[in-house]
Amino acid sequence: MTANVLGALASLITFTFVFWLMRRGVLREKYAVLWLLFSGAALLLSVVPGLLRWVSNLVGVETPSNLLFFVTIVLLILVSIQMSYELSRHEARLRRLAEEIALLDRQVRELRDDRDGS
Repeated sequence: MTANVLGALASLITFTFVFWLMRRGVLREKYAVLWLLFSGAALLLSVVPGLLRWVSNLVGVETPSNLLFFVTIVLLILVSIQMSYELSRHEARLRRLAEEIALLDRQVRELRDDRDGS
């Protein structure tokens, strides 16, 4: 099996898996789009093997695999930053909800105490 066929097969499997996760509701669309674009780009590079060499020559990178590794690392760093941002946002929302629940719980206890005391 050649590297191009293996790359195309891996891209199709990734595309199918991400689409399946999206349909089941496990993966939201805003995250699925990113992974579908990555797998589509990988499929394109597998089907048109000269494209990576052409882009690396255009950019001035000597070895096409170095360009591929660099782009992959940059994309993974961007995904990591996005996930960190989302996690921070959710933590702030959870803290705010916990504070609201604590305030509501205190109000309920005060109302019960007023009712029982009357």
